[in-house]
Amino acid sequence: MQRSEVVSIAFVVPLQGPTGIYGPSCLACGQLAVEQLNARNGIAGRQVELVQVDAGRSPEVVAEEVGRLVDSGRVDAVAGWHISAVRVALTRRIGGRVVYAFAAMHEGSDDTPGVFMLGERPVNQLLPATHWLREQHGVRRWAVVGNDYVYPRVTGSVATEALLGSGSEIVRADYVPLGTSNFRGVLTSIARSGVDGVIMLLMGQDAVHFNRQFARAGLSEKLLRLSPAIEENTLLAAGAGSNDGIYAAAAYFDGLATAESGEFALAYYGRFGVWAPALNAVGESCYEAIHFLARLGQLSGSVDISAITSMPTGHFYDSPRGLLRLDGNLVNQDVYLAAADGLEFRIQDQIAHTG
Repeated sequence: MQRSEVVSIAFVVPLQGPTGIYGPSCLACGQLAVEQLNARNGIAGRQVELVQVDAGRSPEVVAEEVGRLVDSGRVDAVAGWHISAVRVALTRRIGGRVVYAFAAMHEGSDDTPGVFMLGERPVNQLLPATHWLREQHGVRRWAVVGNDYVYPRVTGSVATEALLGSGSEIVRADYVPLGTSNFRGVLTSIARSGVDGVIMLLMGQDAVHFNRQFARAGLSEKLLRLSPAIEENTLLAAGAGSNDGIYAAAAYFDGLATAESGEFALAYYGRFGVWAPALNAVGESCYEAIHFLARLGQLSGSVDISAITSMPTGHFYDSPRGLLRLDGNLVNQDVYLAAADGLEFRIQDQIAHTG
């Protein structure tokens, strides 16, 4: 197959480090997306291939690898789930040169030409979740525990300001390096702070360590936890006994009772079997990003950045998350709040709607 017949996508997903726990789900969902597209029309009539890039390394190393792929013409676009620190490094290195479908939840905006922010953001994820938990469970005073990089920091700051005068407030915040495994001091401070709940902005294995230690400290019976990042892999790794009182807000959960999500789950488990990597919001977002590039190709005739930068806003399209709306370079989507039940999530309510 000639190079000109293929759309090559730098598929930037974590395969090591604290967020490496998401890697198998990302790879499986990405593979499914490519197989589905290649069985039809590919992207704008061209077959699709993924060039894997490990996003679990330092942002600068990841950005340099992707930069070399773009410099050489090896890839036509970038997609995947990775932390926003990696996104910032990537946009500095390749911003404005290729289309970049960033799949993860994010802090709110990135005006870099060609960047599309496909994930949830505080206004439709974390904030409505805190309102719901105040109304349903009386949680008014929050502590924030997050990793120390741009997404948790900005999200924590946005939430602190947005909750002023709402009947809820954030009274303390702790930010720890990625890779933190000992939360003893943080938990002691939380226990003494008089809060009703903890907003967790911890990623991957860090969230696993925190949840295990939170439960061992006897805090599960006293405080609720809310996270925009906890998903099914995190529940499995922490163990059922660590998950009491956890709530997660996301646009997708395995078992979401919609026709679109049911069709996606049927295809996923049909392809990979019952022992497939956990189906979750992180993996599904990678599937989302690749199909989004196909949508751009359908609308613009290619994924070349010169073809898509003038694309009109307001476009609606269907996905496993339901009906989505492109608003500039952001995506509006339905968001759900779910409660952990052992090793699974149970949907409690829909807290945001496609706008």
